[in-house]
Amino acid sequence: MITIKSIRELKGMQKSGRLLASMFEALRDVIKPGITTWDIEEFCQDFVSSRGGRLSEQGFEGYKYGTCISTNDEIAHQIPSKKRVLKEGDIVKVDVTCNVDGYETDSCTTYPVGKISKEDQDLIETTKKAMYLGIDQAVLGNRIGDIGAAIQNYVEVEHNYGDVRELVGHGIQPTIHEDPEVPHWGKAGHGLRLREGMTITCEPMVEAGGDWRIDQRSVDDPNDDWVYYATPDGSNSAQFEHTFAITKDGPKILTLQKPYDGYEKYIPHFDEMED
Repeated sequence: MITIKSIRELKGMQKSGRLLASMFEALRDVIKPGITTWDIEEFCQDFVSSRGGRLSEQGFEGYKYGTCISTNDEIAHQIPSKKRVLKEGDIVKVDVTCNVDGYETDSCTTYPVGKISKEDQDLIETTKKAMYLGIDQAVLGNRIGDIGAAIQNYVEVEHNYGDVRELVGHGIQPTIHEDPEVPHWGKAGHGLRLREGMTITCEPMVEAGGDWRIDQRSVDDPNDDWVYYATPDGSNSAQFEHTFAITKDGPKILTLQKPYDGYEKYIPHFDEMED
């Protein structure tokens, strides 16, 4: 079921999103060669819990951790581990959901680990721009397909990368996964019409090798039956994700990170509005 959020609910989600965004900002000074992905998990847990929130992926559908941390050719859903040490030149995707006072937000950022190759930097920048091109289509009167078509054209036609199709964005609140599904590919003018008060995520995953398919693999932990996804050809992948609301003034991002330079139009001000 798709729910239309009140101003009161959007205020709650904005509070949750601001906390999540500040955590991602702080991670820029944490991620470097030599740390483990478990170090990132612990940092995120401590940062959010000490500020009144919780990482709500933990316990969702049996997941044991607060973060999903995927490196290089891993597309999504890899678990944090004390054995996984980041090295110079890696790229790492940190995907987190945050709950504050019952309000959910979801975001992902891809970070360079030390100095990375130009190819990986181009991949990261393309993926981030693809996300914003999709979000730009989330205006009243448009359809879900407009979001996916904009992303697919930029990723596959303009850059010859692979645009993952089997993992999609989604509605969010009151749980972290709600209707509707938000594919990152599709046809403009098709799909569900967007309505004011909907809250959804846009989270394109892009493969450098040009393949859009994914491989499912088991995590390297005999005590955990979780699976993650990787590129079939071993090429690197990147992902970015924001949670945002559909409003009469355009999409307003609830998980926007500072600095805001160039992104001012996405800043929400629900806390200044009457319920």
